[in-house]
Parts: sequence; structure tokens; C-alpha cells
Amino acid sequence: MTVGMVGVGLMGHGIARNLASKGWALGFLDHPGNQPVDDLLALGARRVADLAGLAADSEVVILCVSGSPQVEAILLGDDGLLARIRPGTVIVDCSTAIPSSTARLARLTQEAGGLFMDAAMTRTPVEAEQGRLNLLVGAEPELLDRMRLLLQSFSETIFHAGEVGAGHTLKLLHNYVSIGCATLLSEAAACARKSGIADAVFVEALTKGGGYGAALDRIAPFLLEGDASGMRFSVANAAKDLGYYLRLSHDAAAAHQAASGIEAALRTLAEGGFADSYLSEAAASFGAGGR
Repeated sequence: MTVGMVGVGLMGHGIARNLASKGWALGFLDHPGNQPVDDLLALGARRVADLAGLAADSEVVILCVSGSPQVEAILLGDDGLLARIRPGTVIVDCSTAIPSSTARLARLTQEAGGLFMDAAMTRTPVEAEQGRLNLLVGAEPELLDRMRLLLQSFSETIFHAGEVGAGHTLKLLHNYVSIGCATLLSEAAACARKSGIADAVFVEALTKGGGYGAALDRIAPFLLEGDASGMRFSVANAAKDLGYYLRLSHDAAAAHQAASGIEAALRTLAEGGFADSYLSEAAASFGAGGR
């Protein structure tokens, strides 16, 4: 299959690199938000100027953008992909998106003669470059089986969450827990510093008890060494994802009191000048008076 890709950013670059290095015929949309692409071009990937060219050349189009507004802008309208795709084209949305929007886009894709699946990602840009992402998939079983070899080119584990939209639902649940734990730890670390507890003591105490987990592993390098690479995910994106989760919880009539508090904390950080900071640096942002 010929593959087109929109979104060669921090996560998308790793996807594109693995596809190109493993022999898939890949074209990617030229965009100022892309990471450097010289390595992709050297592997035989093609730079495509516009969505029309991408649609004309692709049997599968992978989207890896920041959220539902961007996905909708790419797919809809007179200049969108759905107005130009070939019959049978498969849209694979690896973005983090609102499930109700995903369900609508899947319906519109079918009406345009294509197929749609959500394949939301977990893990970080490091695993993306290594081809070791986890994918949370919403799709008919037959479509997942058809796309499995392609997805395996850039993933380690594929979870079939259910029908279209279920992958994005599971991703929001995952991100709520992941971002929530990281935010809680960062706020506690800021309080520990103000209370005279050394970072090393704070981290060691949590490591030996119930406070240990993946979030601590990602936050601790910043606390101990100033290394923010453990969670290269901006405060602005974290606040956006929590907003999406709140939308999901409202749609599902589910409890969301804790989520509301975490979203408010992240929004305050973003509005306080820390929107572009990595979430792994949030302890310093909280300490600087962001909350």
C-alpha cells in the first residue's frame, strides 16, 4: 500500500521514519510544523506539497496532529482530504481526539467512499523513533486485520478497544491517568521544595512506597538532574487533553471532580506563561507561582 502522512512532528516523525525504513512507499505533507525531514528523504520518502497531491497518491492516510480541530480541518471542506480521496482509501487517525468528533468523521469518510479507524498512541517520542508505540485502536475487526501489518511497523503493542471512537476514548482515559499523576507529583514536588524537603529525599521516599509508578520515573530525572526529556509533552497539550477528557466525561455522564481540578491546575500554568514548558518541568512551574 502507498501511505500518505499528515503531521511529522515529535510523534509523527518516528512513525514516518519507521514506515520509510521498513519499505513502505511514503509521502508526507510539507508543513512548517514538521520536524527535520532530511533523514526521511534519504530513506526514500517523498515530500508532498498539498492535500490534493497526498490524496491522489495514497491508499492509506495517517493523521498525527494535535487534536480534533486540526483533524476536522484536514478532512473537511472543499479543500479537505474527504473531497479528494480515492474510493477505498483508509484514514488512520493517530491523533488525540474527541470521540464524538471521531464518530462523525468516520461517518463522513464512509459517505466519501473511504474507511476510517482511530489508532491513538501512548508512550513518548523516544518510543516513536524506536517503533515501540502502543496503539489504541477503534475499528471493525476486519479493517484492523487488514491494517495490522502497517500498524506493526511503528508499534510494539496494539490494543483493539472496540468500534470506531473507542481508541480515542481509551486514549483520553489513559491520558487522564498519566497526566493527572504527573501533575499531582509535580505539585507535590513543588510543595516539598518550599517545605525544605530535598528532591532526592522526596523521590526516594516515593520510590520505596505507594507513590512509585511510571509518572515518577518520568518526572524524577528533572527533579534530580534538571533533565526534562522524560515527558516531552507540553503543558498546553496536557491542558488540551484534560479538556477533551472533561468533554468525554460530560458526554458519558461520568464523575469528573478530580479531572476538573487537574485541568484547572494545568490551565493556570498555561495562562501563567508555562504553556510551552514540558510537563516534566511542571514542578518548577508550580514553584514559580503558576498555581
